[in-house]
Amino acid sequence: MTKLSVNINKIATLRNARGGNVPNLLQVATDIQKFGGQGITIHPRPDERHIRYQDARDLQSIVYTEYNIEGNPQHNFIDLVLECKPTQVTLVPDAIGAITSSAGWDTVANGSYLSEVIQEFQRHGIRTSIFVDPIAAMIEGAKKTGTDRIELYTEAFAHQYSLGNERGIDLYIKAAELANELGLGINAGHDLSLDNIQFFKQNIPGLLEVSIGHALISEAIYLGLDNVVNMYLQKLK
Repeated sequence: MTKLSVNINKIATLRNARGGNVPNLLQVATDIQKFGGQGITIHPRPDERHIRYQDARDLQSIVYTEYNIEGNPQHNFIDLVLECKPTQVTLVPDAIGAITSSAGWDTVANGSYLSEVIQEFQRHGIRTSIFVDPIAAMIEGAKKTGTDRIELYTEAFAHQYSLGNERGIDLYIKAAELANELGLGINAGHDLSLDNIQFFKQNIPGLLEVSIGHALISEAIYLGLDNVVNMYLQKLK
């Protein structure tokens, strides 16, 4: 079964919009795990507009499943991850001020830097993953960095699937087959939803984990958080 890691950034966005502590981020993380979620993902950004660095610290004692921290490995982020020691760190090349992630790493151009950062995290027992587009050269470049896993950036698939084009999965199948050949673990995320997750899961060989936030929290507004988490779990079997 592919594991479901729930990104709770949107819970923090809602909390921060009003101030105070409603909704309670730590309680939501606790409940998601109680409902069956197999991991919690956060993506703190330098401006702390949703997840705050203190949230990452506070979640250490709350997350008893897999704890995944995503972000651009700048100095403050690296220090935070080494302090929190999550299960996994996912390296994402998002620019300061970006609304959301929009591309994977150029693992060829940034290979040396990524290798250095990955080695530092691995020395502290933290599993590493690199956010990549489904491009063979980028996956081969990721392998050279020494990363444990890649996370396939799935926006292009989700967009094509929403248009009725199931062939949008083809590049991802090839990417997954290559990753498997190279011995890289495979995660995936971005714009995955209840509408497309089962099709994606059924077609991607060796898919270990998906990280889903925006769609899941939006769906939960109508269907309830407990219900939605379990709907994903059913589709990921």
